[in-house]
Amino acid sequence: MPEAHKPPGAGHGTFDLIDRSRFFEKLRVEKSTALLDIGCGRGDYTIALAEAISRTGQVYALDAWEDGLAQVRERAARQGLSNVRTIFADANKGIPLPDRSIDICLMATVLHDLLRESTGETVLWETARVLRADGRLAVVEFKKTEDGHGPPMRIRLSEQETEAVLTPFGFESGPAYDIGPYHYLIVASRAL
Repeated sequence: MPEAHKPPGAGHGTFDLIDRSRFFEKLRVEKSTALLDIGCGRGDYTIALAEAISRTGQVYALDAWEDGLAQVRERAARQGLSNVRTIFADANKGIPLPDRSIDICLMATVLHDLLRESTGETVLWETARVLRADGRLAVVEFKKTEDGHGPPMRIRLSEQETEAVLTPFGFESGPAYDIGPYHYLIVASRAL
């Protein structure tokens, strides 16, 4: 995909703005985790998670921005990470992974952009489809405040708005965790 056709927000990393230790504490990844990073961009979260999961797990980095995926592949190779697989796809059109194959889906500061491009219905149904029965959806979003970095206020999602978006697709939201001055994390489980 040409640079001129980057998805909204592509290339604007936020991993350096969060409290990483709190993020990992609340996400609770295990060594054998299969994790899907939806809208991975240049792979800041992907690479850190691949290091935490180790070779016994797998991190799938999905994005519609080929230049970002190329950066993910280059960084993974440079760091000797064999557990990263990139997937070129628009999550708002589908996720090319089998049913019930993923333990954790991560949407790190991308849900607001996915909702700006569509209703989010496809990506959220697809996320529910690829998650195992005990799988979790982790959403990192910008706090809905005027302070600091992030998208315009009109497209930011409060913790309550994020929960309201997830619930119709079979997710039960846990508490919103403060993971830095500009971001929160919600870890939602699949409602059984």
